[in-house]
Amino acid sequence: MRPKAFPLLILLLSSLLPTRAGADHPLPFTPSYYPHEIRIQTVDPSAAAKLFATHSIHAYVGGDLWAKGEVPAGLKHVESLGAYLAVTFNTGSKAWSDRDSRCAGAGKLVGALATEPGPYVFHPYPVTPFHMDYLQQFDLADSARKLYASRPAVGASGLGLRVRPKGNLAEKLVPSAWRGNGQGWDATVEEIDAQNLVSSARISLNGWLGPPWIKEGWFHAYLLLARSVTDESAKRDIDALYQQLVTGAYGGAAEQLTLERRLVSLLLGGCERIIVGYTVMREYFNDSDYTEGIENVAYDSQAGVASPIFIRTVKLKDYLWNGWLRLGVAGKHRAAWNPLGGFSDVQGRLIWSAVSDPAVIPAPYSAGWVANRVTATLTTGDSPSGGVEVPPDALIPEPGTGVLRPVGDGRTARAKIVYRVLASSFHDTTQMTVADVLYPFIFSYRWGVRHPQNRNEYDPSIEASTALVRAWLQGVRVVRVETEVKRFEEANVTYQVPVAEVYLRYALPDAQQTAAVAPFWSTLPWHLIVLMEEAVKRGVAAFSREEAERRGVAWLDLVRDRTVKHRLAGLLKDFVRQGYVPNALKGLVTVAESRARWAALRRFYEKHGHFLVTNGPYRLDRWSEGLAVLQAFRDFTYPLTMGAFDRYPIPRRAYISTVSLRDDRLDVQAEVERVMKYQRTYTILREPLRSQSPDGEAEEIPVCRFVVVTPGGDLVSAGSASFDKAGFFTVDLRGKLKPGPYSVMVALYLGGNTVNPDVKVVPYQAEGAS
Repeated sequence: MRPKAFPLLILLLSSLLPTRAGADHPLPFTPSYYPHEIRIQTVDPSAAAKLFATHSIHAYVGGDLWAKGEVPAGLKHVESLGAYLAVTFNTGSKAWSDRDSRCAGAGKLVGALATEPGPYVFHPYPVTPFHMDYLQQFDLADSARKLYASRPAVGASGLGLRVRPKGNLAEKLVPSAWRGNGQGWDATVEEIDAQNLVSSARISLNGWLGPPWIKEGWFHAYLLLARSVTDESAKRDIDALYQQLVTGAYGGAAEQLTLERRLVSLLLGGCERIIVGYTVMREYFNDSDYTEGIENVAYDSQAGVASPIFIRTVKLKDYLWNGWLRLGVAGKHRAAWNPLGGFSDVQGRLIWSAVSDPAVIPAPYSAGWVANRVTATLTTGDSPSGGVEVPPDALIPEPGTGVLRPVGDGRTARAKIVYRVLASSFHDTTQMTVADVLYPFIFSYRWGVRHPQNRNEYDPSIEASTALVRAWLQGVRVVRVETEVKRFEEANVTYQVPVAEVYLRYALPDAQQTAAVAPFWSTLPWHLIVLMEEAVKRGVAAFSREEAERRGVAWLDLVRDRTVKHRLAGLLKDFVRQGYVPNALKGLVTVAESRARWAALRRFYEKHGHFLVTNGPYRLDRWSEGLAVLQAFRDFTYPLTMGAFDRYPIPRRAYISTVSLRDDRLDVQAEVERVMKYQRTYTILREPLRSQSPDGEAEEIPVCRFVVVTPGGDLVSAGSASFDKAGFFTVDLRGKLKPGPYSVMVALYLGGNTVNPDVKVVPYQAEGAS
């Protein structure tokens, strides 16, 4: 792209320098989050209990230490979805090549496993109470549980199946009499870790975390079951339903939920793989006293403690701010420390949650998303095919090279999202600019698309993780840079806020989910991404483990691989001298700006000994085998402060106390949990919902959702119930249903918490013509 194509961008780049008035005064606020130091260390489970006893760790991540024993006093735990227990039939065997034989075998095996006591929840359906879409699948899950639980008990000798166990849980559940003589197998019982399941779907592109539906139950079902389906017709139907769901090609909530139910039913219909149940991960933390305990603990309902929300809320009881947080982590660290294809094990995910700063983060107790470093406003077209005009000067990267090109005339989009970006400094003191925010788009088109002339500039894992972005993106346009000033008595802090429009080919009904597809953001500076690109291009290392093994090179590690770091330092020396500007950024970055960037990164490496530079709230300070120590990045340009996410640590629930059927409506009364705090402790009370709490404050009103299904399982209506001042939610069914019998499923959600809802099923008979 010729420089004259970017006059607005060049002007914007020069204006993105944060400034501060009153620089000689101390800041009146504290950037970053509570602990000033976080120590993350790999700890064997056998040693973790002793470390808790000696107050050497505050929490243990990724492992249940007391699954079978009494929990010591002073410890509490959080619960998240752990793993699925699945049965997979050997479809390569003639005995299991047809559906009827598999379903009959599943009845025996799943029924037998249901009678076995074990550390899992019997739930023969892939959508669990940990999924936001559990309500709309509740009747199907309940039917599956009743079907398998009603099978007659089968003794170990009478099962008639040769079963292979896979994983520790399966080894405990499968008796020796089931395992045959080792000459073949009929079915495998295996434990499938929930986070490993979705790891292939994550967008490992620094500030983008994954597809919008990454926590939805229907999506987990697709990942669990789609590859096992053998019937070609079923495969085509499954792919068609999946495409409708991931492109928003449906006409409303009822149709969306119908598609989700049909998809899961088709995935299970051939009985190639059956879900038996799920495990619950319990992660413990010290809640003992002011001296040794921690508080304000938020977590993710599916990722647990190894999630962005935990780092942003947790604090030590003996400090209002600052303090030394010590975390033990289960398992050995196996993943490389690089933000584009690494950090994939538990320790890596936890470290990356602290040093990075995503544009949006997963809502901790639902499938939604929470704004972190961007805010977004969504505008959609009037039809599924488009309706929002894309400006001709909007930019889109060229596949295979990443060079930004104007989209030209005549392009439309289904959605336009206006992003306001909370820019800040990177750890190497360089200032965030529009070039940084555009570079993830450039990278995804350069490394995610095969190009005949650039065979070394392609990685299949990058292609897979960025496929969604490239499928949806219609164009990006930087509009302006706004100035925001935070005024305090001691000092004023000025921020530059770039505003950009991102145009998308598709849109989802949920605005937050649509905004999470391709946010205008990067948590890495462009010069670090370019340095990694050059290392991979020159054969020093590879982004992903799979590509490293294929090429016979190192898995790129910015911290622990001395050989790789030495080669990167050599590249830096040349880039400083050249003022190297990659082709995709020519016209956006000058040689002088580029030379200053490379020099800053070189100084950072010489001071800290690694290249892991981000704009996140924590910076890697030191490390050793199995250990990482992080320091709070309390730079005045960092826009978020402790307390920014304090609404999340105590998830509350709502319960249905009564449901009354009156004419053509259901009146629902609720009870809610209230948090009563006493200094540094709290108690949760359950009491009737009122429009005003006893202390005179306005009560937070739950959301009441309902789903109506026929006896045959067809979903015919769905929505939210209204709330009146008398304390009732009203599900109004007048004129919505044809005459006949139905089941109405109702649930309440308080404070965005959709985990394990209290679901009531009400029989309903619709009368008269609708």
